[in-house]
Amino acid sequence: MAEVRECFSITEAVTIEDLKFSERGKVQGHIEDGFFDLDCKLPVQPDGGLKCFGHPIGASVMRMIYEMYKYLQSKAGPRQIKDTRLELTHNLGGSTDGCMI
Repeated sequence: MAEVRECFSITEAVTIEDLKFSERGKVQGHIEDGFFDLDCKLPVQPDGGLKCFGHPIGASVMRMIYEMYKYLQSKAGPRQIKDTRLELTHNLGGSTDGCMI
């Protein structure tokens, strides 16, 4: 399962392709086919994503990591994914002068 940064809808689609969860140009079809749904092969954004939580800038990544922690403990309620063993949290943002390379 994965939580990816999606401050804009297109950001989620581009990130899914960048992470190779979907081939270039195929992400729309995979989304429409339900490939990333909660009960499917690779759940992405099972909690609804950043925008669902108001995208608290600066706190978004911590909320995403806490969400993953709940899944590993099997405490995610109706969003729980059966047998969660591998999770990915992807986030980026901020100004370039605050990033280290």
